[in-house]
Amino acid sequence: MKQSVTLGKVTKFIGLGSFMGLFSGKLEKDDYKALLRKVIVPIASVLLFLGLWHLGAKALYNVEAEFRIEKALNEQGQAAADEMAACIASGDITCQPNTLPSPAQVWASFQSLLNDHALISADKAAFAEKTAALNEKRVAEGKDPIVYTGRPSFVDQIFRSLKTVFAGFFLALLIAVPLGIFIGLSPSLKSAFNWFIQIFKPVSPVVWYLLVFMIVKTLLIDSSEDSSFTISFISVGLCSMWATLVNTSMGVSTVDNDYINVAKVLKLGNFQKVFKVVLPSSLPLIFTGLKITLSVAWMVLIAIELLAQSPGLGLFVWEEFQNGANDSNAKIIVAMFVIGIIGFLLDRLMLAIQNWVSFEKTDAI
Repeated sequence: MKQSVTLGKVTKFIGLGSFMGLFSGKLEKDDYKALLRKVIVPIASVLLFLGLWHLGAKALYNVEAEFRIEKALNEQGQAAADEMAACIASGDITCQPNTLPSPAQVWASFQSLLNDHALISADKAAFAEKTAALNEKRVAEGKDPIVYTGRPSFVDQIFRSLKTVFAGFFLALLIAVPLGIFIGLSPSLKSAFNWFIQIFKPVSPVVWYLLVFMIVKTLLIDSSEDSSFTISFISVGLCSMWATLVNTSMGVSTVDNDYINVAKVLKLGNFQKVFKVVLPSSLPLIFTGLKITLSVAWMVLIAIELLAQSPGLGLFVWEEFQNGANDSNAKIIVAMFVIGIIGFLLDRLMLAIQNWVSFEKTDAI
């Protein structure tokens, strides 16, 4: 029973709330259409997508294979063309067309990345065990411990990106929500900040990165701190905070005057009025802004990590692109799916938090 309740919460979280009703016997006749629309149709569309992807990858593979054989024929003769055709047919990675990977190749690369993570984790554990006594002695002497400096795994890079995006998101929240409240409560402040918002809101994440880099590299000029992480999360926060700032100020400025009058009748102070009247009434718009902010933060993170050389998903994608290995394209597609799935889960997380703290419940789309 407990597992059924947990599964029901999970399906509701990802937008498949009616799915559990089919197994509980509570699904009404009218709900079958909703079940078809929310479960069967998405599954069919996924299968169609995979089929079209497979056919497209195969067609592109054949195009490049035929080009290579034709090129060998024109430049070196029939024998070279036959040799190239035989090499491609054998599956030898040295002569395989390097084009859009098939779903099977992407799945194989995903498993390879997981195996790679297991090996790197084992190396880290062995290194920590090997240096434990020495590090304990170094710490006792006031020295820095010896740390593992090997390359991070794909999973490590995912967690690095999540750490960066949440740090940037909370920075955006700490700046945008208080400032949005002040702007929403004061028409004068709204007029004063309007030009600032309109000019800086559309600025590219690349420009924000360069601006933050100019400042942080000077402030940390004599520091051993990991500046790539600091630059990345500040850039992400500044680039993504504008939706929350605008929505918060809009939500605060449009609070029903009846609520404000009730606060005056109850003789609430400014602090109490904000936290007991203004913020609860503005929560739907504020959370809409926060959802957009988190989505934007996750999108711009990839470009910013690439520029900052921060060891996250952005740098992973760029290094695989530069690498040009036979499985690099497949690994890039794996990263693309991971980025998309994490973005989807972050959106569901924000929706769940919004429904938890707000009186107005919003259904998953």
